[in-house]
Amino acid sequence: MKHHNDKIKVGISSCLLGNRVRWNAKHKHDYFFTEILSQYFDYIPVCPEVECGLGVPRETLKLKGNWRNPLLMTTNTKIDLTDLVKKWAAKKIKQLDSKNLCGFIFKSGSPSCGMQKIKVYPDCNIVPVKKGVGIFAKAFMEHFSNIPVKENEQLHNPNVCENFIEQVFTMKRRQDVLSKKRAAGYYR
Repeated sequence: MKHHNDKIKVGISSCLLGNRVRWNAKHKHDYFFTEILSQYFDYIPVCPEVECGLGVPRETLKLKGNWRNPLLMTTNTKIDLTDLVKKWAAKKIKQLDSKNLCGFIFKSGSPSCGMQKIKVYPDCNIVPVKKGVGIFAKAFMEHFSNIPVKENEQLHNPNVCENFIEQVFTMKRRQDVLSKKRAAGYYR
């Protein structure tokens, strides 16, 4: 088994680790991540809603408007939280820059952390389109375009999981090589 310092740093939606950060004060603990992959990964948990100041429990959120650039709204009170979460995401991404992440596991279906097919409710239609990307996930993937990312549900497919793990290990090897070259004076 690897020592803690040897583990690869991977970001993860906090609720997947069993942290009670969801809107209903519950979690989405995933044994596979905490008991199997944690032997190799040192997780950096992230919860956009809690970290930007929303409480637990809290009102549910949804994406609304144009699916290409939706607003993040509270479901019942219709408060627009888009700017709050985007500003928080910009700060968080700067913090994550220094963590040497080699991957990220996002919570599927989340209006802040989902990577794909997130429901977006058009302004004049109550039927959502499943074309959205969570506000934080989008900002993260745009900034860290070379870091492997997957949603939790995707990683339950053995082929997808194997590919993700290979990409994460490759990213770690790349970071190690670049670090050694910098230390040897190749990059100044």
